[in-house]
Amino acid sequence: MEEIREELSNQGYIRKTAKPKRNVQKSGPLCFKSSEGYQIWVGRNNVQNDELTLKFAKPDDLWLHAKNIPGSHVIVRVPDPIPEKTLFEAASLAAWFSKARNSSKVQIDYTRAKYVRKPSGAKPGMVVYVNYKTVVVDPKEPAFLSAENNQFIGQ
Repeated sequence: MEEIREELSNQGYIRKTAKPKRNVQKSGPLCFKSSEGYQIWVGRNNVQNDELTLKFAKPDDLWLHAKNIPGSHVIVRVPDPIPEKTLFEAASLAAWFSKARNSSKVQIDYTRAKYVRKPSGAKPGMVVYVNYKTVVVDPKEPAFLSAENNQFIGQ
Protein backbone atom coordinates (compact mmCIF):
# COMPACT_ATOMS: atom_id res chain seq x y z
CA MET A 1 0.00 0.00 0.00
CA GLU A 2 2.84 2.38 0.82
CA GLU A 3 4.35 1.92 -2.65
CA ILE A 4 1.01 2.73 -4.32
CA ARG A 5 0.52 5.74 -2.06
CA GLU A 6 4.03 6.95 -2.91
CA GLU A 7 3.40 6.51 -6.64
CA LEU A 8 0.11 8.44 -6.48
CA SER A 9 1.81 11.17 -4.47
CA ASN A 10 4.70 11.45 -6.95
CA GLN A 11 2.22 11.78 -9.83
CA GLY A 12 0.31 14.52 -8.00
CA TYR A 13 -2.94 12.58 -7.50
CA ILE A 14 -2.81 12.74 -3.70
CA ARG A 15 -1.00 14.92 -1.18
CA LYS A 16 2.23 13.71 0.31
CA THR A 17 1.90 12.44 3.85
CA ALA A 18 3.55 14.52 6.53
CA LYS A 19 5.47 11.59 8.00
CA PRO A 20 6.81 8.87 5.76
CA LYS A 21 6.59 5.40 7.26
CA ARG A 22 9.91 4.00 8.38
CA ASN A 23 11.33 0.60 7.57
CA VAL A 24 8.96 0.05 4.67
CA GLN A 25 10.53 -2.70 2.60
CA LYS A 26 9.87 -2.36 -1.12
CA SER A 27 8.27 -5.41 -2.58
CA GLY A 28 9.52 -6.90 -5.80
CA PRO A 29 7.84 -8.42 -8.81
CA LEU A 30 6.28 -11.83 -8.46
CA CYS A 31 8.39 -14.68 -9.81
CA PHE A 32 6.90 -17.94 -11.06
CA LYS A 33 8.40 -20.98 -12.74
CA SER A 34 6.79 -22.37 -15.88
CA SER A 35 6.15 -26.08 -16.27
CA GLU A 36 9.18 -26.13 -18.61
CA GLY A 37 11.41 -24.55 -15.94
CA TYR A 38 11.60 -20.94 -17.18
CA GLN A 39 11.28 -18.07 -14.71
CA ILE A 40 8.37 -15.69 -15.30
CA TRP A 41 8.43 -12.26 -13.61
CA VAL A 42 5.25 -10.24 -13.12
CA GLY A 43 5.23 -6.57 -12.07
CA ARG A 44 2.80 -5.66 -9.28
CA ASN A 45 2.47 -1.93 -9.98
CA ASN A 46 3.53 0.73 -12.49
CA VAL A 47 6.90 1.39 -10.87
CA GLN A 48 7.73 -2.33 -10.80
CA ASN A 49 6.57 -2.65 -14.40
CA ASP A 50 9.08 0.04 -15.40
CA GLU A 51 11.91 -1.56 -13.42
CA LEU A 52 11.14 -5.00 -14.75
CA THR A 53 10.83 -3.96 -18.39
CA LEU A 54 13.41 -1.20 -18.67
CA LYS A 55 16.10 -2.17 -16.17
CA PHE A 56 15.86 -5.89 -15.38
CA ALA A 57 14.90 -7.37 -18.77
CA LYS A 58 17.65 -8.27 -21.20
CA PRO A 59 17.09 -7.36 -24.88
CA ASP A 60 16.15 -10.91 -25.91
CA ASP A 61 13.80 -11.57 -22.98
CA LEU A 62 10.16 -12.09 -23.87
CA TRP A 63 7.84 -9.23 -22.83
CA LEU A 64 4.07 -9.72 -22.54
CA HIS A 65 1.14 -7.43 -21.75
CA ALA A 66 -2.64 -7.46 -22.15
CA LYS A 67 -3.62 -5.70 -25.38
CA ASN A 68 -5.18 -2.25 -24.81
CA ILE A 69 -5.95 -3.06 -21.15
CA PRO A 70 -4.15 -1.91 -17.99
CA GLY A 71 -2.14 -4.73 -16.49
CA SER A 72 1.19 -6.09 -15.38
CA HIS A 73 4.29 -6.34 -17.51
CA VAL A 74 5.48 -9.95 -17.74
CA ILE A 75 9.07 -10.94 -18.53
CA VAL A 76 10.35 -14.43 -19.44
CA ARG A 77 13.91 -15.38 -20.26
CA VAL A 78 13.39 -17.91 -23.05
CA PRO A 79 15.39 -19.06 -26.07
CA ASP A 80 14.46 -18.66 -29.71
CA PRO A 81 12.19 -20.27 -30.80
CA ILE A 82 9.90 -19.53 -27.88
CA PRO A 83 8.61 -22.70 -26.17
CA GLU A 84 4.87 -22.69 -26.87
CA LYS A 85 3.78 -24.03 -23.48
CA THR A 86 5.79 -21.38 -21.60
CA LEU A 87 4.44 -18.67 -23.92
CA PHE A 88 0.85 -19.62 -23.12
CA GLU A 89 1.55 -19.93 -19.39
CA ALA A 90 3.15 -16.46 -19.33
CA ALA A 91 0.29 -15.07 -21.42
CA SER A 92 -2.23 -16.53 -18.97
CA LEU A 93 -0.40 -14.75 -16.15
CA ALA A 94 -0.45 -11.48 -18.10
CA ALA A 95 -4.21 -11.92 -18.55
CA TRP A 96 -4.74 -12.78 -14.87
CA PHE A 97 -2.76 -9.75 -13.68
CA SER A 98 -4.75 -7.34 -15.86
CA LYS A 99 -8.14 -5.63 -15.73
CA ALA A 100 -9.41 -8.48 -17.94
CA ARG A 101 -8.99 -11.05 -15.15
CA ASN A 102 -12.70 -11.93 -15.16
CA SER A 103 -12.97 -12.13 -18.93
CA SER A 104 -12.38 -15.02 -21.25
CA LYS A 105 -10.33 -14.98 -24.40
CA VAL A 106 -7.99 -12.09 -23.53
CA GLN A 107 -5.60 -10.82 -26.21
CA ILE A 108 -2.00 -10.72 -25.03
CA ASP A 109 0.70 -8.96 -27.04
CA TYR A 110 4.25 -10.30 -26.85
CA THR A 111 7.60 -9.23 -28.24
CA ARG A 112 11.25 -9.25 -27.26
CA ALA A 113 12.16 -6.63 -24.64
CA LYS A 114 14.43 -4.81 -27.10
CA TYR A 115 11.30 -3.68 -28.96
CA VAL A 116 9.75 -2.04 -25.88
CA ARG A 117 10.55 1.56 -24.99
CA LYS A 118 9.27 4.33 -22.78
CA PRO A 119 8.24 7.58 -24.48
CA SER A 120 9.92 10.62 -22.95
CA GLY A 121 7.80 12.14 -20.22
CA ALA A 122 5.50 9.11 -20.00
CA LYS A 123 4.00 8.13 -16.66
CA PRO A 124 5.23 5.03 -14.82
CA GLY A 125 4.17 1.81 -16.51
CA MET A 126 3.51 3.45 -19.88
CA VAL A 127 5.48 1.95 -22.76
CA VAL A 128 5.20 1.54 -26.52
CA TYR A 129 6.28 -1.52 -28.46
CA VAL A 130 6.69 -2.78 -32.02
CA ASN A 131 7.31 -6.11 -33.79
CA TYR A 132 4.76 -7.88 -31.64
CA LYS A 133 2.48 -10.85 -32.05
CA THR A 134 -0.79 -11.54 -30.25
CA VAL A 135 -2.10 -14.70 -28.59
CA VAL A 136 -5.55 -15.23 -27.14
CA VAL A 137 -5.76 -16.95 -23.75
CA ASP A 138 -8.05 -17.46 -20.80
CA PRO A 139 -6.80 -15.85 -17.58
CA LYS A 140 -5.66 -18.53 -15.15
CA GLU A 141 -5.05 -18.13 -11.48
CA PRO A 142 -1.32 -18.43 -10.77
CA ALA A 143 -1.85 -21.70 -8.90
CA PHE A 144 -1.08 -23.52 -12.14
CA LEU A 145 2.54 -22.41 -11.73
CA SER A 146 4.74 -22.71 -8.70
CA ALA A 147 5.45 -19.37 -7.04
CA GLU A 148 9.19 -19.30 -6.52
CA ASN A 149 9.38 -16.24 -4.36
CA ASN A 150 8.05 -12.74 -4.15
CA GLN A 151 11.34 -10.88 -4.16
CA PHE A 152 13.02 -9.15 -7.05
CA ILE A 153 15.70 -11.36 -8.53
CA GLY A 154 18.70 -9.47 -9.83
CA GLN A 155 20.40 -10.16 -13.13
